[in-house]
Amino acid sequence: MGITGSLTPDQLEFYNSQGYLVIESFASEDEIGALRKRMSELLTQSDCSVSSIFSTKNQKKTTDNYFLDSAEKISFFFEEKAFGDDGELKQPKELSINKVGHALHELDPLYKEFTYSSKVSSLVSSLGYRRPVVMQAMYIFKQPGIGGEVVPHQDNSFVYTDPPSCTGLWMALEDSTTVNGCLWAIPGSHKNGLVRRFIRGENGVTFDRPSPPYDQKDFVCIEMKAGSLIAIHGDLIHQSYENLSAKSRHAYSLHVVESDGCKWAPDNWIQREKMPEPLYAP
Repeated sequence: MGITGSLTPDQLEFYNSQGYLVIESFASEDEIGALRKRMSELLTQSDCSVSSIFSTKNQKKTTDNYFLDSAEKISFFFEEKAFGDDGELKQPKELSINKVGHALHELDPLYKEFTYSSKVSSLVSSLGYRRPVVMQAMYIFKQPGIGGEVVPHQDNSFVYTDPPSCTGLWMALEDSTTVNGCLWAIPGSHKNGLVRRFIRGENGVTFDRPSPPYDQKDFVCIEMKAGSLIAIHGDLIHQSYENLSAKSRHAYSLHVVESDGCKWAPDNWIQREKMPEPLYAP
């Protein structure tokens, strides 16, 4: 396939033991600036006439058709706290959007160029993928003052294959700190396997079982500089708190699965007419 892995043995050992790995300076300042500028353009061009809210707490708000149809589109989702009692936005849409997804990496040329770059392919190759597919991409804003909490979860819950194969690639486009809502994770929790799934049925989407309780003292904070990327094992328990600060926390997130020998689950929330093209093939 002509792709050489970029991770060192020490990095792979840390990833395999802890369930995550931070790679500093993964993207350059120019790349960060270009991705942020392009997202600003996309927001300006959008009418955002459909007020779909994304929430990891109240899943009923994610059962609308706008959400379910977003797998092959560039769609815009608002923060829960963006609206007033009258149903109108309390501030400009640029400060109200929760995320943009989920086919950003396929439909926008700049995001596709970055996603399918050799640096991303080399990283994914290091993790042992033979025919990797990016099933969803998201630009996440974590807006100042209203950036919502993301409850403890595993990426395999949402992007499931048989056998499980998801890896999250989360890149900070701004400094991510404890002040503005950085990621937190339970090191080594990926070794305990998948605890529940987010499935799609006739009545929308739901989890197949309640979340187990987690002790907050088991989580470690993962602060990252802009341009750093974290690879997250699909079974790692991770979360982020609300952003109550005056500073946003922009990030670009990808979820990669194996398409060689792994079957896409028919009850995943993401259902597509055509699978994305692989990052590379053997």
